[in-house]
Amino acid sequence: MNGGSPLLRIVTLSKSFGMVEALSGVNFELNSGEVLGVVGQRGAGKSTLFRLLSGLYPPSGGEIYFEGKRLHLKAAFQAQQLGIEAVQQNPPLAENLDVLHNIFLGRELCHVDRLKLGIQEGEMAKVARSFFARFDLPAELIQQKPANLSNELKQMVAIVHALARPCKLLLLDDALAALSFQRQQVLLEIIQELAGKGVAVIISSDDLKHIFAVTHRILVLYQGRQVALKNTSSTTPRDIVELIVGSNRQEHVTPVIWAFENYHTAQQQAEELRRNQQALRQSLKAQDSLNRQLIERLRVQLEALDRLNQALQEANRRLFTEREMERKALARELHDQVIQDLLSFSYQLEQTASELDGRDEEREALDEVRNGIRDVVGTLRQICSDLRPPTIDSHGLAAAIRSLVYQWKKQTGIEVILEIDPEFPRFPEHFELSIFRIVQEGLSNIRKHANATQAHLLLSGTPSANLRLELSDNGKGMDTPPDLALLSEQRHFGLVGVSERVSLLGGTMRLEKSKLGGLKLMIEIPTPYPVTQP
Repeated sequence: MNGGSPLLRIVTLSKSFGMVEALSGVNFELNSGEVLGVVGQRGAGKSTLFRLLSGLYPPSGGEIYFEGKRLHLKAAFQAQQLGIEAVQQNPPLAENLDVLHNIFLGRELCHVDRLKLGIQEGEMAKVARSFFARFDLPAELIQQKPANLSNELKQMVAIVHALARPCKLLLLDDALAALSFQRQQVLLEIIQELAGKGVAVIISSDDLKHIFAVTHRILVLYQGRQVALKNTSSTTPRDIVELIVGSNRQEHVTPVIWAFENYHTAQQQAEELRRNQQALRQSLKAQDSLNRQLIERLRVQLEALDRLNQALQEANRRLFTEREMERKALARELHDQVIQDLLSFSYQLEQTASELDGRDEEREALDEVRNGIRDVVGTLRQICSDLRPPTIDSHGLAAAIRSLVYQWKKQTGIEVILEIDPEFPRFPEHFELSIFRIVQEGLSNIRKHANATQAHLLLSGTPSANLRLELSDNGKGMDTPPDLALLSEQRHFGLVGVSERVSLLGGTMRLEKSKLGGLKLMIEIPTPYPVTQP
């Protein structure tokens, strides 16, 4: 970065579309060799800013100065003539031209031969293939037409188009999103190299790891307005997320941070899978056509199995939902009809007994019947509670689990140490019911199989916005990890049911030896947004 006049200076830049103000009051300066990150939610005005700087949109107000001169851009080619190169989201390509001529469209390498201007296609191909080699792209790609390319390859063509010509300012509007993890890393390296050579870069990305990896400063936009311009070295991802979402409340910020972190991890895992697939394809090139046909059939079968698995998961979700609805309806019917009818009969018997003066034997017989009815009513109420925990609708998951543990301790005589986060929020009904059933199954598993005298149940949140559930006991334990298929064959359905519910919620489940001496069940599940209570 130089210490003289800024390469780019933006003064109160704004853009409106009719009555809609897409961008307003943007001010910043950018020096040669400086990398500026632009962040914000969808609709914050990031792409509008890039289109203004690249000449695709004329500003509605404000001023753009480049190398000390005020710009009046009316088209993208004017910006390119000044040394401003841009890669837009979903870049347009000339469908009638191959990749090579798309890369050099409007900037063909030419030579004069006998007073005639000729295009140096060989030199152009050499330049294009040098970039392709760095991004691990096949050399023959230059002959393809855009219609035959994936979204990633189309984005790569636009990126090489911008890099193939020296520039002073490079604009990258979310250009990394469509790329594989490996190619993202290569582009980030190139950005740092360009900055070292004095090229200024403005980059937007939804992955904060990209922004913090290469930028010197970060511009935050919120609802079309500039809310902050931070030095990257003196801020943190959490500070930036709070500015992006316009809130410092944990329930707003934590899910966004969790999404950023897991998105980056998923990209790394996807890249590792891609490399494994690439190695497999390379090893198969030496095989005959029969092997290739077999791999194709396997691919089709895997896709079919994946579709089947998704269908089974969806069917299981519907089954669990319908089962809960049936349980709710049955509990209501037992409570509102059967129990009420039995209580009415008990009252009638009480009235009849009071009229039997001097007939003690008959009154005792009626009292015995009434006691039997009360026992049946108590049993039915417990069944209703098992079918549909009465506290979950009115008081939430935490209260329902406390009630469940209290009743379970009375029934089993097993001591339970219960820890629930005092700030535990309410969640959507289906989520709370699923967690309740997991706890219910886990406690039932201890009662049936553990021979335990003590259990410990923990329910809390995690820093990455997950729900953590741990259930341990001091019983006889079991081999870990267990064979769930074998447990199912042995009609040991408790852990199998827990595993199914955790899987449908997108969570993870682990089993290990408990410090109490028995088995420890550890579950972590991504939580939906909490339900706001009135």
